[in-house]
Amino acid sequence: MPWGTKKFNDGHSIPGIGFGTWKIPVGDTTIDQVDQAISVGFSHIDTAQAYRNEAEAGQAILESGLGRDDIFITTKYSGLNGLDIETSIKDSLKNLGVKYIDLYLIHSPRLAVPDIPTAWSKIEALKIAGLVKSIGISNFSVADTQTLLASAKIPPAVNQIMLQPYNYAQQAPLLEFSAEKGIVIEAYSPLIPLTQYPGGPVDTPVKAAAKRLGATEDQVLLAWTKAKGAVILTTSSKKQRLEGYIAAGDLVLTDDEIKAIDAAGAKGPGRLNLQTLLRRASLVLFAGAVGFGLCSYLGIDIL
Repeated sequence: MPWGTKKFNDGHSIPGIGFGTWKIPVGDTTIDQVDQAISVGFSHIDTAQAYRNEAEAGQAILESGLGRDDIFITTKYSGLNGLDIETSIKDSLKNLGVKYIDLYLIHSPRLAVPDIPTAWSKIEALKIAGLVKSIGISNFSVADTQTLLASAKIPPAVNQIMLQPYNYAQQAPLLEFSAEKGIVIEAYSPLIPLTQYPGGPVDTPVKAAAKRLGATEDQVLLAWTKAKGAVILTTSSKKQRLEGYIAAGDLVLTDDEIKAIDAAGAKGPGRLNLQTLLRRASLVLFAGAVGFGLCSYLGIDIL
């Protein structure tokens, strides 16, 4: 498998690419899309309490016929309905129809109540009890992670963050800090330059690399993200695109191509064009609270 795996600081390993279920409509659509992702080669499924689709993801995993050891499941504590961590993990296990979770994350530092050290100690207890194999965080800054590490008995294996060329300069210190501490970075929304900012500065170096490699632009962005040492989370309802994402694991960018994408990303996406504005308006109407509402709830700035 071209993406391979990345080893955690606790000895477990995670597939290099995963299928994310954020914003997939709950119901049969989730089941169908997770089933399709598994059928093309994804062995890592990422969900969360807040996505409200754990049960559907679990059903698709069950119907795939794969053995439990052949599928990697990530879910997250999102503080849904005010439930505590102990109750939430039990609900997630029941929804997913499994006896353990491969990776369990605190979805956002603002959900670590009453404080980060206390919440993390409860997450550690889940690992000690065997309910989860690995534990981690999501959307934590360097300062948040330092607060956690100051009292942690078990360090986080992962920090799942947004990572794409337009926020790379902002996230670079976090990537460096995480590498020093042995924390794997997991990148979501790596295709934002294409999906939200078409026509921005990143387009030029990405298109040039795509032409050289005989690849698509989304494949180049995935290769760029991999080059930053991150595990990738991506999604699509289209089988052909998912197959392309799996194939992108074999792509290798040159140092000059990576630097060119970095430099273009540092310029920012520029002013929004009409196409982008219309696309965002459609996204708001379609996704509503599922998209921007969830980001607001988690305290994530996606713009």
